Amino acid sequence: MMKQLNVNQILALIIALFSIAYLVVAFQIPTFPLPRPIDSDLFPKVLGFTLLGLAGLLFLEKPKTQDIPDTPGPEALAQPLLLRPWSRVVITSLAIAAYALLMVPVGFVVASTVLAFGLAWYYGYRRHGVNLATSIGVVLALYLTMTRIMDVYLPTGILPI
Repeated sequence: MMKQLNVNQILALIIALFSIAYLVVAFQIPTFPLPRPIDSDLFPKVLGFTLLGLAGLLFLEKPKTQDIPDTPGPEALAQPLLLRPWSRVVITSLAIAAYALLMVPVGFVVASTVLAFGLAWYYGYRRHGVNLATSIGVVLALYLTMTRIMDVYLPTGILPI
């Protein structure tokens, strides 16, 4: 008789399938004809293998009984629909999908700043000035490091960077 899969194992299988599909696409990224120490396909491949490894670790982790609620608690049901745990997962997933679709038209800097600022605001961070400054600072540091130091192309979009 086969043992039934627990929640962690089901999620791990879904994540593993996603990471395998991601790796298939990552291995199709063409390399530049000029030799470079870090090519544009390195980061997607590292990310895909890391995700696959983490899925393996999640599959082996046994969930504790206190980690699996039987029914949503009264505080979760009292929250507005958009702030419930599953709604947060769906909204975050939709935000990431919108980010991927908007990265080329509006550019890496604008799309990443809006994603970082918007998700921090959605998850309850209310110091908007600090949030905006941090979002812009981190995104610009990533953008400049990737484009100026590593020679990785990132879409500029609407900004003349």
